[in-house]
Amino acid sequence: PIYYNDVYEVKLPKNHRFPMEKYGRVRQLVQQWLQNLPVDEQGVVNYEFRVSPLSSIDELTTTHDPAYVQRFLTGDQDERELRNVGFPWSQSNVDRSLSSTGGTVAAACAVVQARLRDPYGLHWGAHVAGGTHHAFYDRGEGFCVFSDMAVAANVVMKRYPDIVRRILFLDLDVHQGNGNALLFRDNDSVFTFSLHCSANYFSEKQNSDLDIELPPECSDETYLLTLKHWLNRIEREAEPFDLVFFQAGVDVLAQDRLGRMSLTPVGVQRRNQLVYEFCASQSLPLVICMGGGY
Repeated sequence: PIYYNDVYEVKLPKNHRFPMEKYGRVRQLVQQWLQNLPVDEQGVVNYEFRVSPLSSIDELTTTHDPAYVQRFLTGDQDERELRNVGFPWSQSNVDRSLSSTGGTVAAACAVVQARLRDPYGLHWGAHVAGGTHHAFYDRGEGFCVFSDMAVAANVVMKRYPDIVRRILFLDLDVHQGNGNALLFRDNDSVFTFSLHCSANYFSEKQNSDLDIELPPECSDETYLLTLKHWLNRIEREAEPFDLVFFQAGVDVLAQDRLGRMSLTPVGVQRRNQLVYEFCASQSLPLVICMGGGY
């Protein structure tokens, strides 16, 4: 299934640099692409769109400080907190943040439930939002209020402890996934891998389980060779995983206003294909989150 909610697009002040309209545009492009699939493929691919639910307080507090969650929900944040996140507070933004987290939780639960029904099939879900990897236990940063991937990981490990014991985060956004790195720093159940630009970050970097930095203006060839090498090593050397979260940020594109890297659209497609092949070869359930893109 693919999760989406119209509440993702909220009104921002004039000249705000965050491209809020990207969510609806991506949803429309995905729907058009799916409608144009050959008839024989339409019968094979399950591409049901589902409305992302609002994440509950119980889900959020598996990962985040209850006091921080409450401050955000009630608008009781100071100017510094709001400035660090980069969005003004509004009830619309509360709904957006709750649904952006809830969509990833729902996608993760859906693929785990599908795995229970069919242990040998390929079970992948997607979320046309999420990937908010700069949120920490008690604060948000860089357009990220809550870490949807971390919340989803903690929820499925709690709900399905016999099925989901080890999780892999593949973070291929141009920025390091510093929030997730810190949230799971002392948790051996989640392996965090971040492949990012060495000269591009929203805030202080943290130590992921595996951090690989690439230089600014990195090309398709260098990026793809590096990613393939490390995916192969993870497959060979890491303990087996039960679920993969893929932060599929496209701010690695040369056209991105904030990215500082030089990948082409074809390079990003090939990047994604490497991830899909990695998961398919091991029959790993996969949750895809949209991530950055400016």
